Amino acid sequence: MAYRLLSSCQTSYLRQLGRNCLRNAKRNEPILRQASSSTRYINRNARSFNLSDLQNSLIPCLDCTTNRLGHRTAARLNRYVQETVRQVQAEYRGICRLLTRSGMEVPQSVVSRLFGIGLLQFLRTTPSPQQQRPGGRPPGQQGEDDGQQQPNDDNLNRLRFVVLVFFLLSLFFMQGQNDGGRMVSWHEFVHDMLAKGEVSSVDVEDSDVVRIHLQPGAQVFGRKHYTSTVYSMRVGNTETFEEKLRRAEDDLGINPQDYVKVTFSHVGAGTRLMSTLLITGALLGSLMLVMMFVARSAMNQGGLGGFAQMTQARFTQFGAGGKVPNVKFSDVAGLKEAKQEVMEFVDYLKAPKRYLDLGAKFPKGALLLGPPGCGKTLLAKAVATEAQVPFLAMAGSEFVEMIGGLGAARVRSLFKEARKKHPCIIYIDEIDAIGRKRSQGNFDGRSGEEEQTLNQLLVEMDGMGTEQGVIVLASTNRADVLDDALLRPGRLDRHILIDLPTLAERKEIFEHHLKALTLKRPSSAFSRRLAELTPGMSGADVANICNEAALHAARENKKVVDTQDFEHAVERVIGGTAKKSKVLNQEERKVVAYHESGHALVGWLLEHTDALLKVTIVPRTSAALGFAQYLPKEQYLYSQEELFDKMCMALGGRAAEAIIFNRVTTGASDDLKKVTKMAYAQIKQFGMNPNVGYLSFPEEDNNGLGKKPFSKYLAALMDEEARRLVARAYYQAEKILVDNKDKLDVLAEALLDREVLNYNDVVDLLGPPPHGPKKTVQVAGWDLDDGDDAPLQNLSAGVEEDKPITAAGSVSQDSNPQP
Repeated sequence: MAYRLLSSCQTSYLRQLGRNCLRNAKRNEPILRQASSSTRYINRNARSFNLSDLQNSLIPCLDCTTNRLGHRTAARLNRYVQETVRQVQAEYRGICRLLTRSGMEVPQSVVSRLFGIGLLQFLRTTPSPQQQRPGGRPPGQQGEDDGQQQPNDDNLNRLRFVVLVFFLLSLFFMQGQNDGGRMVSWHEFVHDMLAKGEVSSVDVEDSDVVRIHLQPGAQVFGRKHYTSTVYSMRVGNTETFEEKLRRAEDDLGINPQDYVKVTFSHVGAGTRLMSTLLITGALLGSLMLVMMFVARSAMNQGGLGGFAQMTQARFTQFGAGGKVPNVKFSDVAGLKEAKQEVMEFVDYLKAPKRYLDLGAKFPKGALLLGPPGCGKTLLAKAVATEAQVPFLAMAGSEFVEMIGGLGAARVRSLFKEARKKHPCIIYIDEIDAIGRKRSQGNFDGRSGEEEQTLNQLLVEMDGMGTEQGVIVLASTNRADVLDDALLRPGRLDRHILIDLPTLAERKEIFEHHLKALTLKRPSSAFSRRLAELTPGMSGADVANICNEAALHAARENKKVVDTQDFEHAVERVIGGTAKKSKVLNQEERKVVAYHESGHALVGWLLEHTDALLKVTIVPRTSAALGFAQYLPKEQYLYSQEELFDKMCMALGGRAAEAIIFNRVTTGASDDLKKVTKMAYAQIKQFGMNPNVGYLSFPEEDNNGLGKKPFSKYLAALMDEEARRLVARAYYQAEKILVDNKDKLDVLAEALLDREVLNYNDVVDLLGPPPHGPKKTVQVAGWDLDDGDDAPLQNLSAGVEEDKPITAAGSVSQDSNPQP
């Protein structure tokens, strides 16, 4: 086999290469002498190679020569010698490929120098040592499907080989079709080839195209050809071509003895047709071979081909017959009402007779909805643990793929598997990925595949063939985008709201997470105060604060977690850590100081604002150049006066800049966004504007599609009223600062001097708030029996931050001047 491949594909070219190497070798270039010696050996023995010769003679020759064909040696050669070396390397690569395909071992040194690692592994059709072990594991480590791993590896290697053969055949036949090379004109042939003596012979066929064979080493079009190169030229009449060629040679003064040899060949129409049919048949045969291999692989896998496997639902089973999450209802802090509703499903699955005897039809499913990080997935894990029935979990994004119909097939597969295991619970996380509202006319950019998946889900949940025993549990934080048919009774009957935790729930969540920490005091000494300082935070935020406190204590090489660690944790979650490497110039630092002093002073003097805990101009890693921390109240209803005072406090920073510097900066960009949103909410949603009236309109969608539920006149009126409301709040803030400019200067100078001011510092500078404390601020707000821990005075959940203009966030963030 090796002899036939080598003799048919390599012999002629190797002999030509050998002549080039011998002709151009130099005495001071031992590498070319070695290459020429190897080529002479190949030329002499090309017709007598057998397996023994290849193994014992050619391979050592390759090893010796490739060692000399290193990059370091080749880099020292001149340009022409480098071209010759590359030709030798190319031929040696071809020899190595032939030997590898013939099953012979080629030294690894030769392979690494000529190929690298990847190509030879791709050409190998037998399993590698790692593949011979199940799953590529070391001995002694077994997987679940070790019995099928070896046949699959063999099939994969065979498929690689078939694809490679198909690819090489395609290249070979395409090369055969392009043997004529590039087309040249008569002018180029005469002046660039014939006049320079670079033409070896010309072959004239029956068609109007002739083939021009160049001399080895010919230099045409500024490029040297080291082998016999073929060009094509179109002529009008092949019968008179030789006469025309001779006249051109005479005009160029070429000796008749050096005339170019002209040969005429006749290729019949039948021969051309047969050649075309053979090429087409070879390509089609290779393609059929690949298809037959794929079909046989599918039959060996029990009829499940690649696409059939893709249609299977890739769920994770918990509970009976699967792994059990280490989460119980007792591990879920807070969420009392949500746990009570979900536990009804668990109770029904454990004792359905009690419900059926009363004639009750249990809900088909439940939807867990609420903001991110509030415990929806955690509650689902508790259901999987407590239900003691099969619990099949999938994410909504795992249904929809690019292939049409795949999502619907996976839905059918999931419910089919659930019916086999009934009673059973199906849990779909982030169901909004497949449950969005169906469009009319497909104007919202949704694909038909998503709607087909949703339709199949609706049918499986409550259709003609629906059976009892399968309960669907889903979760999302985008319930507003779900289709109404999915939310109706009979499908997702129960809508369980898991909202942000209240004060009591946050205290319970803190106590749960603090149990895992090594604290200086009991957890009850920290949980109450931390719960007060974190209004509006989710359970995930609470867990993050506890973890950050423990990390900070470990970073400081402490044995226990104390109040300073919780102080750092809350500050890090709210505004990031202090960025000491970010140094502002004196002017920017002064602008930030007056900006934050404006916020703090306006809030200090107004009645309906939150209690100030801390104000600082230390830059933070969250891009904040400074911020003020407040202690918000647990409040759910706001009056018009309270909202107006909050708008004034938010505009205090911009007003302070205008008063002191007689100019404004980009520092108040986020303040303006928040004030604008509050103004439009009072006018469009809360009916707090007498000119617009007691009307309420929903918030506009970001896509802006559809008609607005109000006229252009009313829209212009709402814009004007919002502008007036914001201007009135700004004038009020400006008036307060102008009347108390001395206090503004004192507060700003103290900030520039100390960088951080807490509640007591502000009281010392400005006196107590004129309207009394908005909320009791416990300076040492921790239930501690000793004074070892410093009082946590500068914690808060409400933050006024100074950030670059591109910053975004849910809290008020101000950006300072940026180029």
